[in-house]
Amino acid sequence: MKVVHTIQELRDHLRGQTRVSFVPTMGNLHAGHLALMKLARQHGDPVVASIFVNRLQFGPSEDFDRYPRTLAEDIEKLERERDVYVLFAPDEKEMYPEPQNYRVQPPDDLGDILEGEFRPGFFKGVCTVVLKLLSCVQPRVAVFGKKDYQQLMIVRAMCRQFQLPVEVLAHETVRADDGLALSSRNRYLTDAERAEAPRLYAQLQAMRQQVAAGQHDVAALEQEAAGALAARGWLVDYMSLRRQRDLKAPDSADFQTGEPLVVLAAAKLGNTRLIDNLEL
Repeated sequence: MKVVHTIQELRDHLRGQTRVSFVPTMGNLHAGHLALMKLARQHGDPVVASIFVNRLQFGPSEDFDRYPRTLAEDIEKLERERDVYVLFAPDEKEMYPEPQNYRVQPPDDLGDILEGEFRPGFFKGVCTVVLKLLSCVQPRVAVFGKKDYQQLMIVRAMCRQFQLPVEVLAHETVRADDGLALSSRNRYLTDAERAEAPRLYAQLQAMRQQVAAGQHDVAALEQEAAGALAARGWLVDYMSLRRQRDLKAPDSADFQTGEPLVVLAAAKLGNTRLIDNLEL
């Protein structure tokens, strides 16, 4: 595996390649990330991964400075798996040699709801860095995980509207045996919090069962689910039932026609904010 730190080195290694698959990450790699690399390998060659902790998507009070940076360990994991040909690991000066005054703003009806409501500016930062990374790598395929469901939708829409020649593939959320979605932030959890954390996914499953059983009062479903977590000490940002295609709240007609739905959640356990979702 080649490890490069500049855009010029990256382009030198990829010159003439037409079937590049790309997996952008912020590092601190776990089994979920490695699954993305394997999917990328199935759809293109060579595979490029990137590791870059993007300041633009962190709010002033968020965890940019303490976000885990484990480049040496990440390189060992990638070399052991042998799915990645080039690892692009730029620093901030390389990615932002001058102030990034040009930003990509997703539409309000998709970018300012759910995660966008509780993390203002988050998706603007995501879209800006993803567009920049795609410009650097110029892949045919890019792979993202479904755990960041809203992000996946926004990136797909951005690529479509900008006519980027990139197919965005989604990998199912990779979970621990107890159901907790794998995330770099899980390492912040204490032992007691780690034991409690799978309850977020369990609550999503409970909502899915209620909908399947004919409970279609969306507000009541969301309130009950959020209340169940809050009673156990969680601080809930949202537990929301939405349509998969546009993340709008379903109406009675959607239930009658079998519109595909998704339950999305974000909640804080101790000092750690977890997100998850479950398609119906």
